[in-house]
Amino acid sequence: MTKNNRDQDVEFIQALAELLRENDLTELEVRREYGEDDSLDVRISRATTVMQAAPAAVAPVAAAPAATAPAAAAAAPAALDDPASHPGAVTSPMVGTVYMQAEPGAAPFITVGATVSEGDTLLIVEAMKTMNQIPSPKSGTIKRILIEDGAAVEFGAPLVIIE
Repeated sequence: MTKNNRDQDVEFIQALAELLRENDLTELEVRREYGEDDSLDVRISRATTVMQAAPAAVAPVAAAPAATAPAAAAAAPAALDDPASHPGAVTSPMVGTVYMQAEPGAAPFITVGATVSEGDTLLIVEAMKTMNQIPSPKSGTIKRILIEDGAAVEFGAPLVIIE
């Protein structure tokens, strides 16, 4: 590979990384063909973080057959504190970016302690440049907000707790 191809490859990879970030993707894989026997395979991925997700990740590891009894016992309280298993948890119906208000500088849709009615907008999840309002599935009081404004969320990630 010539130095020119290497420089072009670096620029190509940087452009892919930018695409990944701009479109809020978690993984991107491409193959760049130079000729019959010359190609470049690139796979770029990034870890996404969801607040409060660490206890859920610990439970499956502790439940593995190789786990010791003390480790399994320590994981049990973490499983009980898992926000996703809470009966009042509202989970994300899609992968995207969470926004807590309709536009920058506006008041947030919800705050901890606020009372909501069924159908009220809790927040917005942007997916593929589309703003999706997430309605409250029931009436109640917002007990916990589990995500931050602008955070990336996965499908099924807990967003808020309503009691």
